[in-house]
Formats: sequence, C-alpha cells, structure tokens
Amino acid sequence: MKAAAEAQQRLLALQAVDTAIAQLDHRKNTLDETAQARALQAQRAHAAERVIEVETRVFDLEADLAKAEADLVPVRERRERNQKRVQDGSVGDPKALQGLLAEIDHLGRRISELEDAELDAMQELEDARELAAEAVAAKGVIEDEMRAVLKVREEKLTEIAADRGRREAERDAIAAALPPELLSLYTRIAQKAGGVGAALLRGGRCGGCQLEANSADLTRYREAASDEVLRCEECNRILVRTEESGL
Repeated sequence: MKAAAEAQQRLLALQAVDTAIAQLDHRKNTLDETAQARALQAQRAHAAERVIEVETRVFDLEADLAKAEADLVPVRERRERNQKRVQDGSVGDPKALQGLLAEIDHLGRRISELEDAELDAMQELEDARELAAEAVAAKGVIEDEMRAVLKVREEKLTEIAADRGRREAERDAIAAALPPELLSLYTRIAQKAGGVGAALLRGGRCGGCQLEANSADLTRYREAASDEVLRCEECNRILVRTEESGL
C-alpha cells in the first residue's frame, strides 16, 4: 500500500488518541467506587435480611404478648366473680364455699404464672425492638455510605464521559484527514492487535511489540520509498518512519 509520509505520520496522532480513549474506557470499567458500590450492595442486602429477621421476631413477640394478655383476662374475671360471690355471702353451703375458695387460690396461682409469662414476653419484645432499631440503623449507615460512593462514582463517570467526548471529536478530525484505505488498514490491525494499529519505528525498534528489527529488515526499511506503508515483521503493525527511526 502507498500513502504519503505525512499521512502515515498522522497515524501516530490517531494512535495516541485511540490509546487515550482506551485508557479512559479502562478507567471507567475499573473505578474503585464501582467495586466499593458492589461490596456495599452486598452488605446492604445482608443488612436488609437482618432487618427482616429481627422485625419478624418483633412481630412474633407482639403476637405472643397479645396472647399472654388475652389469656389473663378470663382468669382474672373468673377470680373476681368468685371473690364477689364469697364477699356478698351468696354461697351458703360450707362445702361449696370451701371449693370456691380453693378455686380462687388456684386462680391466683394461675394469674401469677400468666403475669410472669406476660413480663417475660414484654422483656423479650423490648429486647427485640432494640435489636430491630439497631439493625435498621446499621442498614441506614450502609445506605448513606453507598449513596456517597455512588455520588463520587457518578461525578467521575461524568468527567470520563466528557474527556472521551473531546477525544472522540479529536479522533474524528484526524481520521477525516487520512486516506480511507490507510485508515481502514489501521482499523483492521488495531482490532486484532489490542487496539494498537500503528507504531513508531524508533532506533530500529518497533514501538508496538518493542522488538528490534534485524539487519535485513532495517535494510528493507531504509530502501523503501517514503510513501510505502511498512509493516512490522513481528507484530504486523504499521511502522511509521520519522527522524527517530535510525534509518
């Protein structure tokens, strides 16, 4: 392929811009904040599970307390009715009265047991509510940190996008000035060679693969016309000659 030496040298400018764009893309894909956000997202999911766990426990204990309170009501009412019958003298039979007093005593013990169960349920519920509040607060801390990280990440992404936009405009201007065939060749090579389609031949060494050309290749490079598009024998990239090439 033939292309003016000036056009070939413009490939170096195009390559520099493409390398800068690739670096911006790499930076975008490897932001520390992205990894931090993923880690915080996992922590938040775990914290959310913990909140559900402790809030479910609170719900169950509220039901237990309600049951304990409900269980007390009929027992207390029965004892009150029995005590009223004893106090108003409506039970005249001594044997019946003795049985009623025994039942009142039994109901008293039963009420004591139920009140102990109620107090235990109240304590468990209080403890569970404290744990639930702590779990909600811990989840909130993670979410606050996550929002801060995402804000920084968004700022950096916006900056990268702006830089990339400027680089793309710069690339378009350089590419527009290149012969279509030369640009096409550069693009094909870059796609196969890790984004590097053209490299400077500096001091007899390819700037792409960093290998030094042998004497036969140097002779061929030296004898080639200035408009001949050279390719590295090792990496197949376009070799651009300048005063630094050592030819």
